[in-house]
Amino acid sequence: MSELRRRTLLGGALAGVAGGALVGGVVAGGVAGPGIAAADPVVGGEGDLSGAAERGWDGLDWPGFLGSADLRWQRMPTAWYEGPFLGNGFLGSGVYAEPGANAVRFTVGHSQVQDHRPEFGSLFGLARLPIGHFTLEPVGAITGVDWRLDLWNAELRGTITTSAGSLALRAIVHSGRSLLAVEVRPTEGERGFRWVFHPEEAVSPRTAPQFGKPPPPGYVGNPPATVSTSGDRTLAVQELLGGGEHVTAWREHTVGSLRTLRAAVAWSFPGRTAAREALRLVDSGWLPFDLLAVDHREWWHSYYRKSFLSVPDQRLQSFYWIQLYKVASAARRDAPVLATCGPWLEPTPWPATWWNLNVQLEYWLIHGSNHLELDAVTRALGEHQDNLVGQLAEPYRGDSAGIPRTTDMNLLNGGGPYPVGIPGQDTPTPEVGNLTWALHNVWLSYRHTMDDRILRGVLFPLLRRAVNYYLHFLAPGPDGRLHLPATFSPEYGVNAPDCNYDLALLRWGCRTLIDSATLLRIADPLAAQWKRVLDTLVDYPVDANGFMIGAGVPFAKSHRHYSHLLSVYPLYEVTWEDPARRDLIDRSLRHWIGFEGALQGYSFTGAASISAQALRGDDAAFYLGELLRRFVQPNTMYKESGPVIETPLSAAQSLHDMVCQSWGGVIRLFPAIPASWPDVAVRDFRTQGAFLLSASRSGGATRWLRVRSEAGAPCVLRPGIAGDLTVRDGRGRERRWRDLGGGTIEVELRRGEEAVVHRRGDRPDFELGPVPANGPAQPWGLPA
Repeated sequence: MSELRRRTLLGGALAGVAGGALVGGVVAGGVAGPGIAAADPVVGGEGDLSGAAERGWDGLDWPGFLGSADLRWQRMPTAWYEGPFLGNGFLGSGVYAEPGANAVRFTVGHSQVQDHRPEFGSLFGLARLPIGHFTLEPVGAITGVDWRLDLWNAELRGTITTSAGSLALRAIVHSGRSLLAVEVRPTEGERGFRWVFHPEEAVSPRTAPQFGKPPPPGYVGNPPATVSTSGDRTLAVQELLGGGEHVTAWREHTVGSLRTLRAAVAWSFPGRTAAREALRLVDSGWLPFDLLAVDHREWWHSYYRKSFLSVPDQRLQSFYWIQLYKVASAARRDAPVLATCGPWLEPTPWPATWWNLNVQLEYWLIHGSNHLELDAVTRALGEHQDNLVGQLAEPYRGDSAGIPRTTDMNLLNGGGPYPVGIPGQDTPTPEVGNLTWALHNVWLSYRHTMDDRILRGVLFPLLRRAVNYYLHFLAPGPDGRLHLPATFSPEYGVNAPDCNYDLALLRWGCRTLIDSATLLRIADPLAAQWKRVLDTLVDYPVDANGFMIGAGVPFAKSHRHYSHLLSVYPLYEVTWEDPARRDLIDRSLRHWIGFEGALQGYSFTGAASISAQALRGDDAAFYLGELLRRFVQPNTMYKESGPVIETPLSAAQSLHDMVCQSWGGVIRLFPAIPASWPDVAVRDFRTQGAFLLSASRSGGATRWLRVRSEAGAPCVLRPGIAGDLTVRDGRGRERRWRDLGGGTIEVELRRGEEAVVHRRGDRPDFELGPVPANGPAQPWGLPA
C-alpha cells in the first residue's frame, strides 16, 4: 500500500468521508417543504460531495456493500410488516397488496398529521390520523412481483407481472420534500392501468373495534375529505373539527408509455393553508424522475458515508444497515419525535408518542452511528419546555416539570390517560420518571458532541426541574435514609415505594446536575440537596432474585419492560466493572428474562445490551438472534397489535454495545464480540467525549484503532490489544500517552487531533472494508 493511500485512510478521509452538504430542506427555487427547514449544521461537520464517485473517498464500494443488504420480494407482501417502506421523517409510504383486490397499495402517512381536540386526550383528540392510500390497479390479474429496495439510493425498483403484461416501477419518497414519486413503464397490455386515491376516515386508529378501546363520550370522527380536480391536479382536502387541515395533492404525467405519479402531503394548523402548499410541492417536483432523484440520492449517499460497520453475521449486518435506512426514513431533527409507528400509520391502539420506553429506544442508535442530524428529542424537549411544566398538577409548576406517558408532537397529553401522576397517590398512575429518562437521551447527545448549547439550553434547566419534582416527595425514614413514596415502574402494574425505576433515575439525575453545574460554572443553590440525595438515598431494593420492583414488591411475574433494571442499563449506575455488583446483575438478568410469558422483542434487546456490559458477547449475540428469529418481521418491522418501531432500532444499539462502549469516560473497543466473529471493522463510530473511532479486528484480535477528537475531551481508551503498544498521530509521530493499568491508556489529544494505536512491532493494514462472512444469508423481505 502506498504511503499516500495509507495516510488518506488514516487521515481526514476516515473522519470526513460522510461528505455531501445536507439538502434535506431544499426544493426547487430554494424553498423549504412543509415542516422541513433547510438543514441545521450537524455537529462534526459535513464535506462537499458534489462530483464524488459512488465508490467513496474511503475506497469502499458503497453501492455494492449496501446492495448486499437490499430487501427483496419475489412474493407479494400482504401487510405493512412484509412490504417495502419509504420515508423522509415526515412523509412515509408502505407498499403491499390491497386487501381483497387485484391492486398494490401505496400508503400515505405523515408524522405531522394529527387531530387537534385536546379535550379528548392524546390517544383520541390529539392522535395521529390516517390520510389515505393509492392503489395501482393493473389491467390483468397480478401473477408475480420482483422488487428490490435499493438502500444506497433509497429507492424501490422492480416489476409487477400480470396476465396482461408487466409494469416496471420505481418509487421514492424524496429525502427533502413531502413528495412521493412513482414511475411506471407498462408493457402494451398494461397501458390501461390506473391510479386511485382512497381517502381514509380521519379518526383515531385506536377506535378500531379489534382493539377494544372505546372513545371518550362526545368523540366523533372528522368530516369526510373532499376531493376536487383542476386540470391534471387533484386535491383531497381533510378539514378537522379542531381546526387546521391536511391535504393530499397528486398529478400524473405521461411521456409515451412512461407514466409518473407525484403525490404530496401538507398540513396546517390552526389555519387552513395546506392546499396551497400541497399544490406547490406537486408542481415544484415536476421533473423527470432521474432529475428529481439527484439531490434525494446525494442526501442518502452522504448519510450512509458518515460511519461504517461490518460483522461476519451477514443476516445481522444486513439488518443493521436496514435500521439505519429505517431511522433516516422515519426521523429528522425538525420532524416530530417518533410516534410508536413512525410515519407509517396503520391500525394501532398506540397512535401517539410514548415516553416510558419507546422514544428512548428509538433514538439510541443515532449516537454511535454518527447521525445526530436525526435528533428530534433534544429539539422537541427544548422547544416545548412550557408544556412540560404546564401538565404537572398546579402546586408543582413553579419549580418542576414532567412528561406524560403519551403525547402528541407538541408534547401535550390533552388531559387524557397517563398524565404525570403524583408520588404516593394511586390515581392517576404515579409514573413520574419519564422526563428524566428522556433527558438521558439528551445527555447522550451532549456527551457524543460535547456541545455546551445542549447542556445549557436543554439538559440542565429541564433536568433541574425533573429532579425538583422528586425532591418534593423525598422524606427521611427511621433508618435515616431518604425514601420515595409509591410510584409506578413501567409497565409492571403495581405501585411500589422506593421504586427502582425512580431511584435509578434520581441518582443519575442528581449526579448529572452536579457535573453539569460544574461544567457550566453555575453555583446552583440546589447543589447541596443533590449531593445530600446521593449521600443518603436508600439503596436499591433487592432480594434473592436480584432487583425488585420496589420495596416490598418483588419481581414475580413475566414482564417485558426492564424498568427495574435501569440502574444497570442504560444508566450504568450499577456496572459490571464493580466486582461486588456482578452477582446482582447476573441474578437480576437471568430472573427477569427467564419469565417467558410476557416477554416481547425489546426484552431481548435489553438482555443483549446488559450481556454486552457483562462482556458476554456470545450471550448478547444469542439474544439478538432470538429477537430476529421470534419477533422481527420479514421487512425488519416489529408489531404488538400494531406497528411499534422502537424494537428493531434498539437492536442496532445492542450491536453498538457489543462493538464499542464509552460510558464512564472510557472508550471500550470490541468489549463483547462473540467467538464466531473473528473479524469486525468499524469506521467513524461516534463515542462519548466527541471522538470518532475507527478500528479493525482480524483473526480474533484487535489489530489497530484510530481515534480523532472533536472537542479535546480526555481520551481514555481500553483498546484490547495485547502486548506493548505504539501510539502515534496520523503522520507516524509519537503521541504522549500513559498506561493507567488494567488494559487502559490515556492519550493526550487536543481538539482536531488524532491517534493511531497498535501493537508495537506490528505492521497492520489500515485499510477498512467489509469483513468475510461466516456464510450466506437469506435477504430480508420475501425472497423466493
